[in-house]
Amino acid sequence: MRSLQCTGWLLLLSGFGAAAQVKVPRLVSDGMVLQREIPIRVWGWASPGEKVTVKFGGETVSGETNDRGKWQVTLSPKKAGGPYAMDINGINHIWLKNIMVGEVWVCGGQSNMELPMERVKEKYPEVIARSENTAIRQFRVPMRYDFNGPRENLSGGKWESANPETVLSFSAVGYFFARDINARYHVPVGLINTAVGGTPAEAWLSADALRSFPEYAAEAARYADTNNINKIIEGDKEASEGWYARVWNEDKGLHGDRPWYDPAAAASDWKPIEVPGYWSDQGAGNINGVVWYRKEIDLPASMAGQPARLLLGRIVDRDSVYINGKFTGTIGYQYPPRRYDVPAGLLQAGRNTIVVRVINSEGKGGFVPDKPYRLMGSKDTVDLKGQWTYKVGMVAQPLAPETFIQYKPMGVYNGMIAPITDYTIRGVIWYQGESNVSRAAEYQTLFPAVIADWRRHWNEGVFPFIFVQLAGYGPVKEQPEESEEAALREAQRMTLSVPRTGMAVAMDLGEWNDLHPLDKEDVGRRLALSAGHVAYGDDDMIWTGPQYHSMKVKGEKIHVVFNDAESGLIVKGGGELRGFEVSGADGRWAPAKAVIEGKNVVIAWSDAVPDPVAVRYAWADSPVGANLYNRDILFHDGLPAPSFAARIKEGKGKAGKKE
Repeated sequence: MRSLQCTGWLLLLSGFGAAAQVKVPRLVSDGMVLQREIPIRVWGWASPGEKVTVKFGGETVSGETNDRGKWQVTLSPKKAGGPYAMDINGINHIWLKNIMVGEVWVCGGQSNMELPMERVKEKYPEVIARSENTAIRQFRVPMRYDFNGPRENLSGGKWESANPETVLSFSAVGYFFARDINARYHVPVGLINTAVGGTPAEAWLSADALRSFPEYAAEAARYADTNNINKIIEGDKEASEGWYARVWNEDKGLHGDRPWYDPAAAASDWKPIEVPGYWSDQGAGNINGVVWYRKEIDLPASMAGQPARLLLGRIVDRDSVYINGKFTGTIGYQYPPRRYDVPAGLLQAGRNTIVVRVINSEGKGGFVPDKPYRLMGSKDTVDLKGQWTYKVGMVAQPLAPETFIQYKPMGVYNGMIAPITDYTIRGVIWYQGESNVSRAAEYQTLFPAVIADWRRHWNEGVFPFIFVQLAGYGPVKEQPEESEEAALREAQRMTLSVPRTGMAVAMDLGEWNDLHPLDKEDVGRRLALSAGHVAYGDDDMIWTGPQYHSMKVKGEKIHVVFNDAESGLIVKGGGELRGFEVSGADGRWAPAKAVIEGKNVVIAWSDAVPDPVAVRYAWADSPVGANLYNRDILFHDGLPAPSFAARIKEGKGKAGKKE
């Protein structure tokens, strides 16, 4: 019988064909990690009625394809270990190698889960350098959507073990989570990375689950017409290409006597502007189109001719960078950090000119504040913050937003989740919610629906589902006000009522000016701590911050009781307890004074609210300063309390009562 290794070309086969060869899904391939101590499902396709035999770990099991040509066998639970090989036999022979048995976790959500280690490599160079570990592996599921039904197989992907090269494509949150699980439990860890930037929760629901959300079901139905999708894509492409063609053709900075990136170009009529900052905040107007920035710097002789690193923070929206008239680099959208390598021979002693061409298609354009702006040589660093000059290259109408088809309900579920639900897993880690921030009330039902839907289709019972509460993001406000970010966090916190869920608080790990904060190590660590409790029953550690339990009004003060504070509450960093607010029946919130009483009670009050009825904590887009934590078992700083809001209810009830 001919022997075939399960390499990429074999897995590209999708039909059954005349030869009726046995085939396996892309996920069942060389280098895979199988879930330990749970019955393992292995499946594939062949001719209807064909017998398929699988040999693995000293066990042989057989199955027969159904009338649709699908076969599935179940292996008995295995202990962690490897590497192993697997034989799959029908009329042909598939040999899979380098298989590990350990812990398998699906990494779901949007961009903060998808964000790869490459994006945080400047923060974690030593982590990346020491990442070689064949026991930590990732399968990156390619983005694909389908509105006509669930797909049976993925469109691509392969298992890769971590090393300084491959880890750059790993989910950063996923990698740090896997590293901690591997170190604590000494087992291989496999990550199935299914996250897609920008996706709202409803994009990850199946058709069955969408029946509970008729509006989204109707929207999904509209995208079942492939011709309609193609028209939308073509329309967006035509609009974008037309807009950028006009930008190119009308930009005076490219079509005068000298391009404006030429150091010899006249610069006497350029106006001063501060970097970082947005041009609309500095009197330049709310311009969509092209704005050129220019700065002249003096460099020491030690930097002349040497390679360097140019950090330009983040720029909204697109940029092209020139140094001394030479093109240095470009990035096409606002979120990635601007990190440009300056080649040897370009810099010179004395005067050097940096020019940045910025294209903004809608909203505020410019240089994002509170980011690094500098030119770094091997020994010297030049600060680039401060006064630059600018000149408008062209002005255009805002570009209409693109229609992201993958954001629509059900699409990525069918294309990316349905094909993997036969794969045995331990659970899911999830980082999502930014795209649902404006619909927090709906998220209280939408997010639990995702959890229930995935559990139903995986058919593994109530497996662990560990999620990240949103990080702080947005301008810091000094006075109380309503917050969509906080409302979404509250919806996430309420999801803890769903069995076998856990939440990693990240509001203290955010960056006010960046939707994608760089600290992914602490996020992964907190997810792993939560998984230790929820998935592994490991309770010899602090796995969650103090959780709101109940409140009572006593006179002019509110007493708030917390769970998960066995070792006591603390004010992280010392000083005053901050982040609490109280309100009366009129709903006007006031900053509250707050103190810790005993082991697990906070007393909050305000002289401006003599008859309080409600309390909330860390209720802001960026709750900077909120500092309530618990202690760990060694009486060190533990984990942060999540934001919450509570109001008294007359009579009984956990929301609180008045005395």
